[in-house]
Amino acid sequence: MADLEFGAFEAPATPQQGGFSRMMNLVGAGSSVVLVLGLAVWGYQLTVRDVTDVPVIRALEGPARVQPADPGGQLAQHTGLAVNSVQSEGEAEGPTPQVILAPEPIDLSQEDAIVAPSSEIEVEAEGVVEEAVGTVVSLNTEINTDDAVAEALALVDRVSEGVEPLDNAPPTEDLARPILDPKVPGVKRSPVPTRKPKVDLAALQAQAAAASAASAVGGDATQDVDPASIASGTRLVQLGAFDDAKTARAEWDKIAARFEDYIEGKSRVIQEATSGGRKFYRLRAVGFDDLNASRRFCAVLVAGKAACIPVLAR
Repeated sequence: MADLEFGAFEAPATPQQGGFSRMMNLVGAGSSVVLVLGLAVWGYQLTVRDVTDVPVIRALEGPARVQPADPGGQLAQHTGLAVNSVQSEGEAEGPTPQVILAPEPIDLSQEDAIVAPSSEIEVEAEGVVEEAVGTVVSLNTEINTDDAVAEALALVDRVSEGVEPLDNAPPTEDLARPILDPKVPGVKRSPVPTRKPKVDLAALQAQAAAASAASAVGGDATQDVDPASIASGTRLVQLGAFDDAKTARAEWDKIAARFEDYIEGKSRVIQEATSGGRKFYRLRAVGFDDLNASRRFCAVLVAGKAACIPVLAR
């Protein structure tokens, strides 16, 4: 018996590759290489574009706007007038052979202007006047003044009947009181008040004014306080700043006259100061126990339309 060989068989034949598939592979490989090279060149151009390429803007050839030869439409009413030659041609136009006036403005028609006729208004006014005149005439005819006067005279005659006139009355006796003897008790004490003594009121007022002025002058000599002698931290009030000391003293006199009750016991301080190369004088008052006292004093002056600010000596 012959030996059986199961492993002996022939391998299948490999199909031969055609030329079309090979060509497609070559085309794909070439396309990939070209794409990669293109991307590389494009990236390089983007990198150096700001340096190498300068954008240039060129104007279009020809005019931007062109007037049409036949625009159409209707011409305006003022076209061709002499006043337009200055703007269009740059110089005044010569004398025109024919001058035409401008048309009249548009007015309201009769149906738009509804007004009552003047004749009707005059007729109505005449009727009102005639009616008023007739009313006055009727009132005058109804009132009879002659009868009223006659009745008044008759009433006077009845009242004065049997009364004698004053001109025919007998003369009256002298009713003067007799003069009493001064020796009678009680005559010296008359209820009639005695006359006031003659006093010159103008002289008294002048004396009072002179006395007040003298007291004010005497008080001013003792009111001034040297600013250098005021200790640091002393409570003061500033009444203003002036160009000279004389004006500051005059302002103090005005304040003292207006607020006499509140300025009593306070001393005047005129302090010289300089600000911005300009010399001025501060008017201040001293004599306050604490901050509240200076604030109350300033409140009174501010209520009276006067300047006052609490300050602290430094």
